[in-house]
Amino acid sequence: MRTIFSKYEDLLIDLKSKAPFKPDIALILGSGLGNFANSVDIKLTIPTSDINNYPVSSVEGHAGAIHFAEYHGKKLLLFQGRIHFYEGYNISQCLLPVQIIYSLGCRNLIITNAAGGINQYFKPGDLMLIKSFNALMIKKEVAQLIEPLNLDEKSFLQSYPSQKLTDLLFQASFEENFHLKEGLYWISKGPSYETPAEVEMMRRFGADAVGMSTAHEIIYATSLGIETIGISCITNFAAGISKEKLSHADVTETAGRVESMFEKFIKKTISLL
Repeated sequence: MRTIFSKYEDLLIDLKSKAPFKPDIALILGSGLGNFANSVDIKLTIPTSDINNYPVSSVEGHAGAIHFAEYHGKKLLLFQGRIHFYEGYNISQCLLPVQIIYSLGCRNLIITNAAGGINQYFKPGDLMLIKSFNALMIKKEVAQLIEPLNLDEKSFLQSYPSQKLTDLLFQASFEENFHLKEGLYWISKGPSYETPAEVEMMRRFGADAVGMSTAHEIIYATSLGIETIGISCITNFAAGISKEKLSHADVTETAGRVESMFEKFIKKTISLL
């Protein structure tokens, strides 16, 4: 059966031929968090610009590279830079990294992003486990990538977040004496930041953070049976929560400020896998 990813068949075959190993865990690194890749033992780097038919990431803080690396005896697959709807890409292009992860046989995935804080008890620099998410606006688009589901299989999202990876996250937070927040993530396609009225609506519906990625990656990865968790770095207050004007420079600056803590926390989690 041909799928929406059939046009990437040559790309997937080429990456599989170059892969030095089958990854134990994959990470999609969000805005300002890409430097994590520089803290592990990289075995092979493939610039996405060298991959035929691979979408180009044009956003600051997204370098555009796929790394095969090792840390603490674990084999890693790192995506340094992601593909966004607001760059003009369609759903299959935005989800190509997840398809690559699956095609390479990796079945554990940590997805990270930069998000605006809505919960009044959050502050810039906090890390939040995405316990659940509101993705009604994109579910139909993701559904076209998923094989037809019977009624029993339609409950696959109830397996998110992965209990195995969640347990490892909280064990790591305990051992590192780090307070990991939890909350509901709301996806906005962008390209502009949300208005204060939109953020207030999200708050009333229970959202703790808002961003422009991740939810569709979670849905598709979970449908493929990949153990998946999402982590938001709260890099700013969402519009209307603070009087400060929002900017992407502030997002990457805050992410850069907490990257040492983020690196230590994620490394501990990987070591426990």
